Amino acid sequence: MRMKKSKQNLRFCGLEDKFSSWKNSRIVILPVAYDLTTSYKPGTIDGPKAIIDASRYVEAYDEETEEEISKIGIYTAGEIRSSSLQPEDVIKKVEKETSLILDAGKFPVIIGGEHSITLGPVLSYKKKFGNFSVLQLDAHSDMRDVFQGWKHSHGCIAKRITEITDVVQIGIRSLSKDEAEKSHKNLKTFFMKDMVKSQRWTEEAIGSLKEKKVYVTIDMDVFDPSIMPSVGTPEPGGMGWYETLALLKRLSREKEIIGFDAVELAPMPGNVSPDFLAAKLIYKFLSYIF
Repeated sequence: MRMKKSKQNLRFCGLEDKFSSWKNSRIVILPVAYDLTTSYKPGTIDGPKAIIDASRYVEAYDEETEEEISKIGIYTAGEIRSSSLQPEDVIKKVEKETSLILDAGKFPVIIGGEHSITLGPVLSYKKKFGNFSVLQLDAHSDMRDVFQGWKHSHGCIAKRITEITDVVQIGIRSLSKDEAEKSHKNLKTFFMKDMVKSQRWTEEAIGSLKEKKVYVTIDMDVFDPSIMPSVGTPEPGGMGWYETLALLKRLSREKEIIGFDAVELAPMPGNVSPDFLAAKLIYKFLSYIF
C-alpha cells in the first residue's frame, strides 16, 4: 500500500522525482507534527517542517563517507499533524504508518514533534521484529509513569518503552527524585556527568544494548544548548556534534539499525542553525547506516 506523499516543496533534501518517488526510495521520512503534552516551551509541532525546509540546503555529498546517500531514494510522506488529538490516537496513527513503511521493505525515519510519538514506531517494530533494543539520546530520563496527568506524555516515553523492550539512555542530565530512586530491569542510563569523565562510555553504551537490532530515538535536547537552543526543555551541559556522530557511526557498524526518529525540535524565529543541525544529523546518520 502506498502512503500519501508530501507536497513537492516539502520533500526531504528537496530531491527530484527520480530520487524521491515511493517506488524508487529505500528510505521513508514520516513527519509527525504534534505537541499536545509539551510542558515548557511549545513549538515542536513546527519541527518537522523546519527540518525538511533546512534539509534542502544539506549538501548531498557527505565528505566523511564520500557518498551521496540520497541516491538510494528518500520518499517524504504526508505529514501527520494535530494539536488536539489525544496522544494515544496520534501514537496509533504513527504505528499504522510505520507498519506500512516496514511492510513495503523500506526504512522509516520519523521526524517530530514531541517525544511521545516514539511509542508508535516502537509498537510497530515489536510486531514486526519481536526482539530489539532501543537507544535513547536525551537530556531527560523520561521515566515518569504519569506526567501532568498524561500517561503518554513526552515525559513518560522511556517508561512506556521499557514496558515493551530494553532501553539504553545516553546524555541524561535531568530527572526527578522518583525517577532516580526507581530502578528498572530494562533500563541502563549513562549520565552526562559520568560521560565527560570517561573514555569508554561509547563502547560501554553500545555493549549494554541486549539485541543486535536497534531502534534509535534522538531527542534534540541531548545536544548542548549552545548548538541546539531550539528545544522545548533545554538543559545545559549536553553533547557535542562530533561526539554524537562518533557514537552513531560506531553504533551503525556494530549493530543493525532498524529505524530511528529525531524529535523535540521547537524552531526559533530568526535562528535556522538548529533546524539545519537536525536535518544534517538525520542525513549523516543515514549515511552511516547505508
